Amino acid sequence: MIEKTERILKKYEYSDSKIIQVLTELQKEHNYLPRENLEYISRRLKVPLSKIYSIATFYAAFSLNPRGEHLITVCSGTACFVRGVSDVLKRIEDRLGIKAGFTTADNMFTLETVNCLGACALAPIVVVDGEYHGQTTIQKVDAILDKYQEETDAEPEETSH
Repeated sequence: MIEKTERILKKYEYSDSKIIQVLTELQKEHNYLPRENLEYISRRLKVPLSKIYSIATFYAAFSLNPRGEHLITVCSGTACFVRGVSDVLKRIEDRLGIKAGFTTADNMFTLETVNCLGACALAPIVVVDGEYHGQTTIQKVDAILDKYQEETDAEPEETSH
């Protein structure tokens, strides 16, 4: 795990001014920012761990906890709220068996809420893996989740020989 982090650091020439790029690649690699890797980055770049954590917690794109294979983001801004996002969120939570801020036991889905996605004309809006689903209703939730669950079910499982 540390070898990949070392390659990322080398790519960015061990520059502390490129910490966001380093963390972005680390996030892509692991789907979150493992503590062990953050400690390693801190030592190699001679940057206080507290500074790395302040960056990692400031940006919503970073997660300190493992995320599921699919990231579901639900906008809870004013336009979405007025147009019924609370019911949409409840339907997603019920379908997945988790509350916002958590990941399903099978690590397939992580559910998060954000204050605004900047797409108020599409309210209420749900984003799955970067794909925007506008004017989402309770009925549309099932179709959205079914699509991602079917894709996951259709992927062949890795087997060892």
